[in-house]
Formats: sequence, C-alpha cells, structure tokens
Amino acid sequence: MFTGIVQAVGRIVSIEPLQEGMRMTFAVGALSMERVRPGDSIAVNGVCLTVVALAPGQFTADVSRVTLEGTTGWVLGQALNLERALCLGDPLGGHWVSGHVDGIGVVRRYEPSGESVTLEIEAPGDLPRYLATKGSVTVHGVSLTINAVTSTGFTVNLIPHTQQVTTLGGWQVGQKVNLEVDVLARYAERSREWCMMATQPAVMG
Repeated sequence: MFTGIVQAVGRIVSIEPLQEGMRMTFAVGALSMERVRPGDSIAVNGVCLTVVALAPGQFTADVSRVTLEGTTGWVLGQALNLERALCLGDPLGGHWVSGHVDGIGVVRRYEPSGESVTLEIEAPGDLPRYLATKGSVTVHGVSLTINAVTSTGFTVNLIPHTQQVTTLGGWQVGQKVNLEVDVLARYAERSREWCMMATQPAVMG
C-alpha cells in the first residue's frame, strides 16, 4: 500500500524488452533506498512495481504487458513520481493507494490561477461514478482532493508545492495520466449494488 505522497522524482534510464513485457531500470533521484530490498514495492507514476534488482541510486523492475497496456508513460528519460511502500508506523499523509491503476485519463484543462493551477481530467468508462467532491483520487501517483465532479471527469487544484515536488507541474492539454480511484469508494459502490440486488423482488418462474 501507498499514500500518494510523492517522495522523489526519478527517471527511466534503461528499457530492455522481455517476452511478455519490459525490464526497466529507474534512477531514483532523492528517494531513500536504505530500507528497500529485492521483492519490495515502489510506486512509479502510481503503478506498483516489484524491485528485482538494486544498484547505487537505481532499481530495476519488470513491467508486464498487461501493465504496459493499461497505463501510460514508459519512455526512456521520462520523469516519474516515486513512492516507497508503507511500513508500519509510517505517516498516512494522503489516502490509501493500492498502486493498481484503474484507467488512463486525459488532461482537458490546465489553467493557472494565481500561484496554483486548476487541473481538469477526463476519466474513462465508469470511473466518474467512484468520484466525489472533497473525496480523493490518485493522478500519476499523486494523492489529490477533488474540487468538482462532472459526468465525464473531475477537477483538482495543484498548489505550488505539488507542482514543484512532482511531475504534475507544466502539463499540457491532451496529456494522458494514470488514475486510481479511492479504494473506499469502490467498496461503498459495491455495497450499494449488493443492497439494491437484495431489495429487488424475486422473479417467480
């Protein structure tokens, strides 16, 4: 599990094709790797990856074909948001994030407002049903509070700090982004569906 509080910005430094995916090596920037061991998890742009090898200032992970097809942003040299997995006793500064991307969104508005930025994102499929005003959403691994929800997506506000310590600063309209809805919203919606099913009258044969 993660929190959506980005700890460093890294980069992809090598990509090696595999039979069913890619093996990638990431430069970790300022991310502390003191407690990281092979087999541990690191969120990369909101995608939970398993460390398979370590080197000074770097780690390597295998990215499956399914993950490549269901996420965005795997380009050599690209800047990436990084977060280590939670350990017992770590502060929960954002919200519960699984690192399992629910869909790829598209930036529809990136509008400066004073020192902050209003960011509007179109969410695919049925994801908007899991979004709520003042609720949480993960965008490229960053925990954000939703300001407004529309029939097709949502808007958030990027404060200067978020722009400075993540890759979200300077985005362009049309940018594709990894989205993960709040896991609590998914369970709440599933409970609602079960309640509706339970209250429907039985159909007699």
